[in-house]
Amino acid sequence: MPRTRGRAPDGKGRADALSRETIVGAAVALLDELGERGLTFRLLAKQLNTGPGALYWHVTNKDELVALAADQVLGHALAADPRPEEDAGAGLRALAVAVFDALDRHPWAASHVTAPPTLANALRLLDRIGTLVARTGLPAERHFAVSTAISYYVTGVSTQIITPHTTAGAATSRDAFLTQTAERWENLDPADYPFLTRTTADLRDHNDRDQFTTGLDLLLDGLNTTADPRPPA
Repeated sequence: MPRTRGRAPDGKGRADALSRETIVGAAVALLDELGERGLTFRLLAKQLNTGPGALYWHVTNKDELVALAADQVLGHALAADPRPEEDAGAGLRALAVAVFDALDRHPWAASHVTAPPTLANALRLLDRIGTLVARTGLPAERHFAVSTAISYYVTGVSTQIITPHTTAGAATSRDAFLTQTAERWENLDPADYPFLTRTTADLRDHNDRDQFTTGLDLLLDGLNTTADPRPPA
């Protein structure tokens, strides 16, 4: 039955009624605690001291709820956005790192930040990136391509770095996942995989944030060079 405006079921017309924001915030807390598989509408309703029907008045299904929860996580990252007076390059770097850190604190969210963006905070993220890119001196016809490339790097690489060990199993820690992967690399034939077999220690010991910022700095260095080319010394 389609939703209609007016009084929501289970008394949701009261002044203290549940809001979508409250429901999504509670879902974020449960997702952090139990992961995506552990989140159910019944458990969420119990947490909010209401009935599942009241939740469905605000959210269609679990997929929508998890997407909204991931978008709320992005919103927290945007709230910690750098000061507007910072130069564009520094602002882009700080914004990208804030997003990575937010997704790293909520690993379940990383794979639900989609491209191209459709939800409110994902749209704001791309718009903020584009606004900063426009301040670099890059020609206007390059703004869209460069802005989306940076956006896709931030969200896509965050997902690639953060998500794998969360999908390996609820009981698998990051260190255990990396150790298992390194052992597989060690068993490869060095003649076929010369780089992988000699970098297993780096895989075990690397810092995810450093890995993210290494690629980010290469990307932003290229942007700086393109936007402000300098003659050779």
